[in-house]
Amino acid sequence: MSSDKRLNNAYKRAKTIAFDDTSKFILFSDCHRGDNSFADEFANNRNIYFHALKHYFNNGFQYCELGDGDELWENMTFEPIFEAHKNIYMLMKRFHEENRLHMIFGNHDMVYKNPAYVKKHLYTYFEPKDEKEATLLDQLQFHEAIILKHRENGQEIFLTHGHQADFMNYHGWRFNRFLVRILWKPLQVWGIADPTSPARNHRELIKVERRIKRWILKNKLLVTIAGHTHRPRFPEPGDIPFFNDGSCVHPRSITGIEIVHGSISLIKWQIATKEDGTLQIVRILLEGPQQLSDYVQKED
Repeated sequence: MSSDKRLNNAYKRAKTIAFDDTSKFILFSDCHRGDNSFADEFANNRNIYFHALKHYFNNGFQYCELGDGDELWENMTFEPIFEAHKNIYMLMKRFHEENRLHMIFGNHDMVYKNPAYVKKHLYTYFEPKDEKEATLLDQLQFHEAIILKHRENGQEIFLTHGHQADFMNYHGWRFNRFLVRILWKPLQVWGIADPTSPARNHRELIKVERRIKRWILKNKLLVTIAGHTHRPRFPEPGDIPFFNDGSCVHPRSITGIEIVHGSISLIKWQIATKEDGTLQIVRILLEGPQQLSDYVQKED
């Protein structure tokens, strides 16, 4: 099956969410939340991520996570990840309770494609204080893709992880997971990067992006937002409308995409130093805001 067919299938199966010019979304991907070991790349940015996510919760945003949220190649199960970053999942629970949480699976958390796995591991957790099971992300569903469809003008924003354009990370994810668990996780502790990741393989990164852009051209310039490669992208109007929200495992920073009141922006959260030497977490606008209506789709 070609990357075009895999992306077509993801589009056909996508969950549709209506939005309008009053809606507010934050899109993050590739958090790779781990177990707080030396191999957990997310651990360095967890305070930045928690602060940013709390900001978005308090300001009425909906949260879309575009895959690879949990690092389930290096870790056998979800439980040690939950214990390492419990405060984050309790915040995600608050999003979920208000129907503001939308989850997409990627290649590193492909097991979430199975509803039975999600039910077993994410619906509840054991609360030691009460010595019983407590509700976590009850009835949560993961999707391969999501379509944001504007209520008035019908414009569609296609959200997916992007591994559909990467054969080995789509069909061969179990083999890659085996290599990561057995070989690359121990070496990662010593600073040796995993070559199976397109984020660390520049040639593969370019191939993945080229395949997605080719698919966008074949589909009426459909506005597409993905992750997977960890490389932020923000096209100008008139260019191929392929966006990438980056990742949450950049050195000392996280990047994401905001959709607010009909406009789109690429943002970064990082730690900055004040004049008095104290540290603070700040939001930086990297690109935009640009009106979504400027990315016009072709008519049939």
